[in-house]
Amino acid sequence: MKINNPLFHADMPDPDIIRVGSYFYMVSTTMYYMPAAPILRSEDLEHWEIVSYICSQVADNEIYRLQSGRHAYGKGQWATSLMQYKGRFYACFVCHDMKKTYLFSADDIEKSEWDKTEIDGVFHDMSFLCWEDRLYLVYGNGQIRIVELKEDVSGIVEGTDRVLFQTPSEGMRLYCEGCRAYVKDGSIYLLFIDWPADTPGEMGKRREVCYRLRDLTGAYERRTVLYDDMWIPGRGIAQGPLFDDEKGNWYAVMFQDSGAVGRVPFLMNVEWKDGWPVLGKDGKVPESLEVPFEEKRTEEIIQSDSFDHTHNRLKNVWQWNHNPDNEAWSLTERPGFLRLKNRTQTMELFEARNTLTQRVKAPYSEFVVRLDCGAMEDGDYAGLCALVERYGQIGVRQKGGRRSIVMRCRKGERAPFETARKGMGELKNWYAVEEIEAPLETDNAWLKVIFRLDSWGSGEETAEFLYSPDGGEYFPLGERLPLFYSLSLFVGARIGIFSYNEEKARGGCADFGDFVFRDEE
Repeated sequence: MKINNPLFHADMPDPDIIRVGSYFYMVSTTMYYMPAAPILRSEDLEHWEIVSYICSQVADNEIYRLQSGRHAYGKGQWATSLMQYKGRFYACFVCHDMKKTYLFSADDIEKSEWDKTEIDGVFHDMSFLCWEDRLYLVYGNGQIRIVELKEDVSGIVEGTDRVLFQTPSEGMRLYCEGCRAYVKDGSIYLLFIDWPADTPGEMGKRREVCYRLRDLTGAYERRTVLYDDMWIPGRGIAQGPLFDDEKGNWYAVMFQDSGAVGRVPFLMNVEWKDGWPVLGKDGKVPESLEVPFEEKRTEEIIQSDSFDHTHNRLKNVWQWNHNPDNEAWSLTERPGFLRLKNRTQTMELFEARNTLTQRVKAPYSEFVVRLDCGAMEDGDYAGLCALVERYGQIGVRQKGGRRSIVMRCRKGERAPFETARKGMGELKNWYAVEEIEAPLETDNAWLKVIFRLDSWGSGEETAEFLYSPDGGEYFPLGERLPLFYSLSLFVGARIGIFSYNEEKARGGCADFGDFVFRDEE
């Protein structure tokens, strides 16, 4: 069968992939969205479904409860490494906000809530390495380090953390990081991403480099194995795993920064020549490739949802923005609806708990939801939002016993990098907030957000906000919102369902039904 690139048209960064029999399993980064560390499964490398999450939350504290002005935006679960070892599955990721590294294990890779061990310190962008029946983490940025794991994989062996080697720094915008480690035919292969600076006549772009070692003394040979930006100049495709199928064919999945949709993965063949991996077609990413599988369709990673469920269990495609307040949402109190209860006073979208999200898909994503306002109270504001740094939202707000449709968005020039890196407080001061209001005379409203992402970050990308009082004709409210990717969030744009009260600690509730996703206009 033939697979066209990109593999996903949605945000799926920092992949790691292992094979178990005929199944391929992928883990990706979702940072502060909970549950954390999604596990995806495929039999044909084209169709992937989310089957579990490694953990429901990273920690239960003010950071992940969005309390006291604290948050994990731009941080959280980063670049998970995945491994099967002696019949058990292991995963490892860091959280820079917690200044910790987390080790997980499970006897079933499709199980949620793996056993967890916390390690103080950040082993940045690490990868498992099994060498001569001992386990290690290889990690770092520029300076590549190695530390040994205990035999039972319950932590690190004290006193074993050391520098393995130093990667080039001169003329580099980004030093080597994002390690993926492999052993093949008696050699160790360490793959990294780096980013050469621009030179006269050539724009630097991210690339994948490979270090080959014969042992752990630190002596190495080095090659560039992928140096291609394909369809977006300057945005090299890099950082990801190598893996094989049951027949011995090898593959790689690497991602590209692709504008507001996020970081998008590409699939390519891998050949081993003269003891080195050659990715794609002589180091270039193919537009398509043939794979020796029969098509095995799965559920999509973005889905519609009737919210007609008999248990308080969401589909795996949903993630909360930070930890949810599980006492403040329900799928069973009113059958056929997601009920969000307003239990804290909130003045801004990024401070609101229980915002429920999904990815968006390029080049086009349209989301519609029905909102029943009958249980709302004064101060409540509920609806749909585009979760990006310069966000937009459309919903119903109740004040003085009257309801109206309100489109709210951040306005102004895009915040410079130096401002964005200082965090959400600085961004809140940087952007103005604009509101546009329309009357609502009914107890129901249908809300729609349309994402247009056909430029893949090389041109204008927008979100449009619309409403209908009866589910028939839709009316736009406000101008289209320009979208962009930002390191302040470090994830692609998301659709969100939100509800909070701007006036008091305890408000009413909002009932959402018939959530519909379309990827064609």
